[in-house]
Amino acid sequence: MTTAAMHPRLAIAELAEHPLRQRLNNEFHARPPIPLVGAVLVSHLVFKHSATTAPAERDNLQKLCQRQVCTSIDSSDAHLMLETGAFRMRWELHTEFSSYTFYKELTSGETLHPDATAFDAVHPEWFTGIPGKLMVATHVELRSTNEISPDSVLANLTPNGRTMVASKVADEAAWIFTDFKIDNGFSRFLVLNEGMTQRQTGRTVQRLCEIETYRMMALLGLPVAKEVSRWLYTGEKQLAELMDRIGQARSPDDERSVLASLSTLAAEVEHSIARTTFRFGAAHAYHGLVMQRIEELRETRLSGLPTFYEFMQRRLLPAMNTCEAISRRQEELSARVARNSQLLRTRVDIELERQNQELLAQMNSRARLQLRLQQTVEGLSVVVLTYYGSQLVQYLAKGTKDLHHLNTDLITAISIPVIALVVAWGTRRMRKKLAAEEAAVH
Repeated sequence: MTTAAMHPRLAIAELAEHPLRQRLNNEFHARPPIPLVGAVLVSHLVFKHSATTAPAERDNLQKLCQRQVCTSIDSSDAHLMLETGAFRMRWELHTEFSSYTFYKELTSGETLHPDATAFDAVHPEWFTGIPGKLMVATHVELRSTNEISPDSVLANLTPNGRTMVASKVADEAAWIFTDFKIDNGFSRFLVLNEGMTQRQTGRTVQRLCEIETYRMMALLGLPVAKEVSRWLYTGEKQLAELMDRIGQARSPDDERSVLASLSTLAAEVEHSIARTTFRFGAAHAYHGLVMQRIEELRETRLSGLPTFYEFMQRRLLPAMNTCEAISRRQEELSARVARNSQLLRTRVDIELERQNQELLAQMNSRARLQLRLQQTVEGLSVVVLTYYGSQLVQYLAKGTKDLHHLNTDLITAISIPVIALVVAWGTRRMRKKLAAEEAAVH
């Protein structure tokens, strides 16, 4: 009885590994939410920068650890988490911006000063070394409903005050309040935890920071859209005027002038599209992230107050629709300019073809004239050659007259038609041979 051959155990270490396998897997698990419990103050800063500031940011992060004892909890090329005795800090590097999130534990019932931050222990000079411009600054204050009751917050809302956005989240396990206004340089969120777990709390705080970040980054497209909108009005008006000029063009010079103006307008439109495509595309992507994070909050409405979703639909969505409309108008203007340019080029090509046909007709007429002249010349050449040939015969006849007593005039007269026939036959044969050679070449 034979037994099946045992397959040797596969040794993973012996397989060729893709160079990005570990990096991609680490990226998949990067930026996990930080579990939070109790009262916590979170200060979130976002700096918009260029794509080449990563080395400078890492150098600046090292300076932060030179001033105090730091423990690196998690680190990668685009992510770093530091732990100190006074705070915990998370740094994230993105395509357009970098974020610095500071976490500071509070004592239960502690009253915060309006200017208090989670990074009070950091020297102010360190922040001046961060590359880029400050884009987002927000505080998230995490409290328990045992410290601050939701009813007390709702009772302090005045009918004529700021528009407050509030809702229950995480299946009604917490309350969130904000007005998205900037006070003392920061926007503020108040989270009242009623029954969330530590990880739920961390995810909720992280989503709020991301909502504020992506909201501001998405709005970067609105000033660009307004600027392009003014230019688009001028471009569309110019295109309409060029169309009128096309209808009024009466000469090739007029058409070439309009075509040159259309080419200039097309170049301006394409330059505008190339300059704004990334910004409008980024705004659309950031808006999608905002709405995704809001959906993940699992909101429940509070009577009389708008939810995060409703607030974004009323305030952020119109700005995003403006960006989308301007982007679409640019594309449509580009397509219209291209169509009209093609129409004018077709008109110019037709006029050129008509002129070419006239030139060909003139060339054919001249060729026919040249052919008739050539035939006339050939006839004259036959006469000339016959004349010279007869003269030669006459000279020969005179030279032999004394020997044979021949009549030279008679001989000359008889030779004339013979010479004429021979010359005409030779000329015709030569013309046929040249025509056959030319046909063989073509």
